[in-house]
Amino acid sequence: MDREKKGNWLIADLHIHSKYSRACSKDLNIDNLVKWARIKGIDLLGTGDFTHPKWLEEIKMKLKEEGGIYFYEDSRGRFPFILSSEISLIYTKSGKGRRVHLVYLAPSIEVVEKINVWLDTKGRRDYDGRPIFGISCRDFAAKMEEIDKRIEVICAHSFTPWFGIFGSNGGFDSLKEAFEDKDYLIHAIETGISSDPEMNWKIKDLDNKSIVSFSDCHSFWPHRLGREATIFLKKELTYDEIIRQIREKDFFGTIEADPCYGKYHLDGHRNCNFSCSVEETKRLNGICPVCGKNLTIGVEYRVFELEKLGKANHEKKKFYYKLLPLHEIISLALESGVNNKKVWGVYDKLIEKFGNEFNVLFFVSVEELGRILDDELLIELILLNRQGKIEVKPGYDGVYGKAVIHGREVSLDKDSDDNAEKSNIINKDKFVQKKLF
Repeated sequence: MDREKKGNWLIADLHIHSKYSRACSKDLNIDNLVKWARIKGIDLLGTGDFTHPKWLEEIKMKLKEEGGIYFYEDSRGRFPFILSSEISLIYTKSGKGRRVHLVYLAPSIEVVEKINVWLDTKGRRDYDGRPIFGISCRDFAAKMEEIDKRIEVICAHSFTPWFGIFGSNGGFDSLKEAFEDKDYLIHAIETGISSDPEMNWKIKDLDNKSIVSFSDCHSFWPHRLGREATIFLKKELTYDEIIRQIREKDFFGTIEADPCYGKYHLDGHRNCNFSCSVEETKRLNGICPVCGKNLTIGVEYRVFELEKLGKANHEKKKFYYKLLPLHEIISLALESGVNNKKVWGVYDKLIEKFGNEFNVLFFVSVEELGRILDDELLIELILLNRQGKIEVKPGYDGVYGKAVIHGREVSLDKDSDDNAEKSNIINKDKFVQKKLF
């Protein structure tokens, strides 16, 4: 791949969380986000969780605004953020319980404070970085428009069963059904790990929408942060320019995990160790053959259902890369967990030589890799990953997918973020702390 292309890229992960969100690392702070974003090769982050009072205070204290972008400054220079947050809307419509997560971006602290004042009239926002409110999708979007038309509302992980706008449990069959007369305010949807743009292009309701990707990360580790991202064009770095590219579908493309990697790609039952394809689910009438209960319907089936609602004609399709994080590629080659010290040793060596993870994933040649890696399988996997050719056995009902290497299945989620946080894998002798920071 031409390295000059990277000069025109602005790789952004605008859906993240803070230490104040549930099930997130207690060390998920701004300093660590910047540190690991640089190691990953991310150029722009969302702040996440601006509704949480304590996190907002940290944002105000550590970031300085310029053109709607909020900059962190240290001895290595400036790193940019966009104000972002996620909200969980749980309510009833048409006799059905609805559960939808929305990501939204704001142009200034002043606008964020107006949003928070309004939310305070609806309930509490101090108990979780992603608070729950009984507001409808339509009313939330309408209020954001009233507060400031520059606020951008994006449907988060749009197909996941439990909290996606199109999810099988609590979702909708169209944006019009969800947002009613305010559906024109929705310019973009987020793929989520269990779907990719090609799947989204099959749905007529998304013909005129931007298909974006972000990580929804719950820790700062580089196999989480930026595992999905959107590649904007490096023009003027302002809030308005980023929003323009989203609204006008004028960004370059996205970085996607293989959708089979996602925890909800196929239908199935985790406790029954059973998963199946769309055709098999139809044959079974959606009933698990092991326990006799309803299967958890995954993303592939939902795309199949929505595809039947009209012939899609998605224009201005954006290029996308199907990649697994570098940690997981090294893990596959070494047959070790992603947080094993051997895996980190190889990762550190690559970062020390080539600057950041995305450089390794996209641009480093076979010859360059061969000069520092004495592992033909790892080099082969890096190249196969670059081509999107690593086979993955699909995930289902909360179970991550598994890579298939030479006929051997390898789990892609051997170590949890909690284990990573507790272990001493990044100690004072490790390269990333000793030489970069």
